[in-house]
Amino acid sequence: MFFERGAKTVNMTDKIKQASLICVGCLGGVLIGLHFSAMAEKATRNALPIKELRTLAEVFGAIKHGYVEPVEDKQLITHAISGMLSNLDPHSAYLDADSFKELQVGSRGEFGGLGIEVGMEDGLVKVISPMEDTPADRAGIRSGDLIFKIDDTMVKGMTLTDAVKLMRGKPRTEIRLSILRKNENRPIEVTLRREIIKVQSVKSRMLDEGYGYLRVAAFQENTAPSVVKHLNDLFKPGALKGLVLDLRNDPGGLLHSAVGVSAAFLPPKTLVTSTDGRVPDAKHLYYALPEDYLRNDREKDYIKSLPAEAYKVPIVVLINGGSASASEIVAGALQDHKRAVIMGTASFGKGSVQSIVPLPGNTAIKLTTARYFTPSGRSIQAKGIEPDIVVGESEDGASADRLREADLDHHLGNDKDSGLQPAKPRAPAKSRARPANDASSVTPEASKTKKDYQLDQALNLLKGLQIVRNSGI
Repeated sequence: MFFERGAKTVNMTDKIKQASLICVGCLGGVLIGLHFSAMAEKATRNALPIKELRTLAEVFGAIKHGYVEPVEDKQLITHAISGMLSNLDPHSAYLDADSFKELQVGSRGEFGGLGIEVGMEDGLVKVISPMEDTPADRAGIRSGDLIFKIDDTMVKGMTLTDAVKLMRGKPRTEIRLSILRKNENRPIEVTLRREIIKVQSVKSRMLDEGYGYLRVAAFQENTAPSVVKHLNDLFKPGALKGLVLDLRNDPGGLLHSAVGVSAAFLPPKTLVTSTDGRVPDAKHLYYALPEDYLRNDREKDYIKSLPAEAYKVPIVVLINGGSASASEIVAGALQDHKRAVIMGTASFGKGSVQSIVPLPGNTAIKLTTARYFTPSGRSIQAKGIEPDIVVGESEDGASADRLREADLDHHLGNDKDSGLQPAKPRAPAKSRARPANDASSVTPEASKTKKDYQLDQALNLLKGLQIVRNSGI
């Protein structure tokens, strides 16, 4: 940056220094305001990095007084917070008022938009995956696509929040996306019509006489009670010979929902998952107990309505590279306790916990605070769940080339790289405090073909197990 010589240089420097001192005070006040035990160790809290904060304040002052156009303080602070979080890992983020509201509404299963989960890569919007039966899915948008233009606005230089705001809009209005796709020589342009996205998280049907199918598409507030309802419906005609639990392309969601779904198949007091992080609040064990899967003390314990056969029916769990987070917790718990056979391909590998920290002005930060572990102590992060039986999506063994956690920029390493260890099993915790998880990793990508090879193989395995049981082998 260049300034004129003489008095103007001195005045500008003085202004920047004054602004710097004010900014240091403001930043210190902000940090003190955000001071809470779950987010930092005592030694760290007592030693603010004054030198680095002064540098940040100098930059703030230089921009405030020397940038070619005026910039509001709020905008600069927001960008600074957003930058701090987005450079940590793919799932930590600053949520402005709109994003925070959307997260809260989305966890209840209904929100407006295109039905697309996105991140940022090299300044462009990167598609993590489209949601099942949504405008994005029907338009043929794929995992890994890079959106470089929204209508007539170039994405380069935008924040992810700004890009998402452009893609939002009133239902039935159109939007044009320009996309770069791997192995395509020319950009692809698609026109979509926005709509209210309603995610039906649980579906079920009978595959064959005595064989049930249960599909969990996402882990929302009411997913676990809905799973119990569908199981009761499946068991109404009589005991099942086998059940397929389909978690393919399930992006995950709420932690207590994953514990509740696991509790529908595991005996009470069984360890479902554990979390471990740097601070005491991040270290927790979650059991198949009401205090860990019910949303509040007033909610009825829906698990009690399950038939006893639900804990005995043979289960095959289907997973793939789109199964993430909460779905990996369920698959890992059923696998470790030998309650189900896991079939398909390796899961996504999102084994990190995001805690939602509300801030003034109806904003919040989504901060990665811990890693998940399966009951046996395996870390899911950047590795995922390996199936017991590997089955591709087609008869020739081929599967879609899906984006996985380990492919994301700044992804968090596995626990073996960090020195963190899974918590050791102990008596079930009585605390109702639980970190909030989100559905920001991946979202479902619908199968484009009617024939489902993996599902056919799961049914064949269940029938084979039934033959073995009947023959007494």
